[in-house]
Amino acid sequence: MVKTKVGITDTTLRDAHQSLLATRMTIDDILTIASDLDKVGFHSMEVWGGATFDSCMRFLNEDPWERLRKIRKACPNTKLQMLLRGQNLLGYRHYSDDVVDLFVQKCVENGIDIIRIFDALNDVRNVESAVRATKKYGAHAQVAVSYTNSPVHNTAHFVELAKKLKAMGADSICIKDMSGLIYPYGAYDLVKGIKEQAGLMVQLHCHYTTGMAAMSYLKAIEACCDVVDCAMSPLAMGTSQPADETMVAVLQGTEYDTGIELGDLLAIAPKVKEIRSHYKEFDLANPGVDPTVLASQIPGGMMSNFLSQLKAANALGRIDEVLAEVPRVRKDMGYPPLVTPSSQIVGAQALLNVLSGGRYKMVTNEVKAYFQGQYGQPPAPMDEEVKKQIIRDMPSITHRPADDLPPYLDEARKEIGSLAKNDEDLLLYVMFPQVAKPFLEQKYAG
Repeated sequence: MVKTKVGITDTTLRDAHQSLLATRMTIDDILTIASDLDKVGFHSMEVWGGATFDSCMRFLNEDPWERLRKIRKACPNTKLQMLLRGQNLLGYRHYSDDVVDLFVQKCVENGIDIIRIFDALNDVRNVESAVRATKKYGAHAQVAVSYTNSPVHNTAHFVELAKKLKAMGADSICIKDMSGLIYPYGAYDLVKGIKEQAGLMVQLHCHYTTGMAAMSYLKAIEACCDVVDCAMSPLAMGTSQPADETMVAVLQGTEYDTGIELGDLLAIAPKVKEIRSHYKEFDLANPGVDPTVLASQIPGGMMSNFLSQLKAANALGRIDEVLAEVPRVRKDMGYPPLVTPSSQIVGAQALLNVLSGGRYKMVTNEVKAYFQGQYGQPPAPMDEEVKKQIIRDMPSITHRPADDLPPYLDEARKEIGSLAKNDEDLLLYVMFPQVAKPFLEQKYAG
């Protein structure tokens, strides 16, 4: 039998603690296990991007660039990867192309080997600049499709999307299942379709929220999925990914053997468990399986936001109304996948529709921008009557939103002045100006 080694990307140092510990893991704790993880033989380690960039400055008083450099030094043997929100980079709005280019350049220079690039709407125009820059600076451009279920999202839809991404220059495709919605046999069909029609390496990223992820991984592997995302067991399951140890054990001795020694993982797990104990204030304590997500498609973070906002409004009893409104708003908006920032946009509007006493009686600025086309093209047409109600006579666009953004770096350099000592400091300011300015002042004080 021909051996078909399956790779594992370990997410412990990024998505796992983002999902379970509110992205609060410090660099000191990271460095207690980084070198151990580096010796395991993972395909890659996801260590940066997502919410970590913002959280480093906002909550931990850490320089995210310095974090990356320290991890790189501790992990000389393993490819490091990050998550990038396309034209949004690591923020929540589109940035100009010159910002995208410099940001990607600095990611690669500071230690990133693989950049996973996605767009919340799967609008390929919103990832092309990041893909181009990634390849320009010599990193692996992995483009993710944000997985969801809707009347317009099916295997054929995602396969066609993968073919477009290959034509754009994607080196590999990641199926990014942020809510654990992909069914095992659906995973098999999708991986098989992408492999056969796009001819690219395929990686599957699933959250365990609905309890299906490990089963979906196994069927995807049977369809020749190349890599799956997992986390060390103390930071696995719940809204995180399946456990490294479990997947290694399941595949051991089969044609898909990972080549990873289970004993190496078992030796590291107690250290990870100890680290988790440092974050009880933020720990979700493995909320277990939530099958209601299969119907609502609402990620865990979105649900917690609803509950806190309803509590503040003394309206906790209206949570069922809000949950029922989410799919209606999503349909009106052309079925966007519920991932950052579209999940926040849809969720906030659904809440307003319930609490304000009428649908779209009050509308967020983000929803207005969405219906104008400022976030990109949704997967399906938006409801025209709702669109007219929201944007009235405001102009809408059909071109790539970033085409309206002039170069910004020179202006940003003038704004921040001597406070930015290098390009990395400049990018801190460009991404999160209100947080970065006091952070840099403190960093260079005295």
